[in-house]
Amino acid sequence: MEAKNDRTGSSTEDRRDNSAFVEEAERGYDVEKILQRRSGRPTLGEGPSSVESVRLEPELKREIILRASERGISVSEVIREALREYVAAH
Repeated sequence: MEAKNDRTGSSTEDRRDNSAFVEEAERGYDVEKILQRRSGRPTLGEGPSSVESVRLEPELKREIILRASERGISVSEVIREALREYVAAH
């Protein structure tokens, strides 16, 4: 096991690992490349999506879960489809 430096608590191996990060930072970063790798949920539509909270009675929630399971889609997608159909009809 490698000895720790009394002053920093870092081993030689830790300092080597950190030096790679320092060298990368000194070279600079490609901002466009970083922005392309953003993780998270995929967008829905043109802009950011909103999250709406609704209360569902247990039987309705059970039916939604069953429909989602039968179709192999998420509960959220079942709800979005139902709302699209409702809005289109009214």
